[in-house]
Amino acid sequence: MSRVVALAALLLLAPPVATAQPGCRPTPPDALGPFYEPNAPVRAVTGRGLVVTGVVRSAAGCAPLAGAVLEWWSADARGAYDAALRATQRADGAGRYRYETTFPGLYPGRPPHLHLRVSAPGHRVLVTQLYPKPGQASLEAELVLRAE
Repeated sequence: MSRVVALAALLLLAPPVATAQPGCRPTPPDALGPFYEPNAPVRAVTGRGLVVTGVVRSAAGCAPLAGAVLEWWSADARGAYDAALRATQRADGAGRYRYETTFPGLYPGRPPHLHLRVSAPGHRVLVTQLYPKPGQASLEAELVLRAE
């Protein structure tokens, strides 16, 4: 048996080495802005053209946050905010979410963006914004909340 094969066999038989799970880096917050309104309708679709998916996690150990509440709002094609593009949803049992909407509209001084407020028990509320690129049809965003 060659030395390489013998070494490979020993490595396969060796017990696994435990490594510490690093914490996740918290998602940077962004401005709430003046257009947030609580109690948006519970729904996961407010239009067609842009699909946002991801997982909500805790910064403490990267654990998924089942049932985290996500609140969405964005401007329409004219750059105006209205109730049709507002939604509230809950992450599933594995912390996953999927939101479908129209591509956010432009208004002076701002690139296209989606506003998002995420909350979960035992964690600080996260307010952030997502910035899809023009023509982008899907966006993946892992949202990491700081523990209280």
